[in-house]
Amino acid sequence: MTVKRLDSLVEVLRRFNVFLIFIGLCVLLSLLSRDFLSLSNLLNVALQTSIVAITAIGMTFTMLTAGIDLSVGSIVALSSALSAGFIMKQGIPTYLAMALAMAVGAGLGAISGLLIVKGRLPPFVATLAMMAVGRGLTLVYTRGWTIPIMLREFTFWGAGTIGPVPVPVVVLVVVFVAAHIVLSRTRFGLHIYAVGGHQETARLAGIHVDLITIMVYVISGFTAALAGIITAARLYSAQPNVAAGLELDAIAASVLGGTSLFGGVGGVGGTLVGALIMGVLHNGLNLLEVSSYYQKVVKGIVFILAVLLDLYTKGRK
Repeated sequence: MTVKRLDSLVEVLRRFNVFLIFIGLCVLLSLLSRDFLSLSNLLNVALQTSIVAITAIGMTFTMLTAGIDLSVGSIVALSSALSAGFIMKQGIPTYLAMALAMAVGAGLGAISGLLIVKGRLPPFVATLAMMAVGRGLTLVYTRGWTIPIMLREFTFWGAGTIGPVPVPVVVLVVVFVAAHIVLSRTRFGLHIYAVGGHQETARLAGIHVDLITIMVYVISGFTAALAGIITAARLYSAQPNVAAGLELDAIAASVLGGTSLFGGVGGVGGTLVGALIMGVLHNGLNLLEVSSYYQKVVKGIVFILAVLLDLYTKGRK
């Protein structure tokens, strides 16, 4: 095989590997379990995937700038607690409480961005610190107790359906379409890719690199907060330890979907498929009655393979 053909093959694999993996995994699980392709199970997979996918879409924005957001899990927990607490404890109207919780998530994202831009902290360090702050604030607010909420106006966003489709899946579709339009059809999206490609070149081209950096973390915080509200609505309660480890799933979905850890390469289309792969894998392992302990091992291996694939294709390119 000539070098040119090898490069062409690598490029095809780089662009479509996530779809091939997804199709192959679905075919394998359909052969191993007759229940996998049932409509009820497929809707269940979509529902289970929605939280990770919404969070991963926001994560993709930060990773496109060669950053990372480790605080998304704690923001999910905090926004979950705040939305339920505002309604049940403070008596704030449902939609105002939801808006305030999302504003807090976006605000924490803005703080992370400012720490990176003004404090010159590496994204890993800044968001790791914010992860601890967010989880701590959740425990302070809830005092370690679960906040139950049965208000139908609120629980509809996690447990309701529109026709046969769960509401969280509808929300995911809306978030995905909005994010795709922003990244592919707007100047802001173009600037995100430029910053991830090379910051100094983007700065010399007149792009406000600092503002772009802050905004992607605001978006990540906002989507994590939205996922937190859906989580509380789905569980009929806000649980202080919810979403532990969600950041790993979000990063894995983004990287598996083709978003490079080095920035400048990727998109939310691949991220959505990457999240579906994680969801299908989790669902398939449950159908095959694989222990949850082994499932964690499998998820870790998938993450390692995703990073290795990213390093290899980036090196070939």
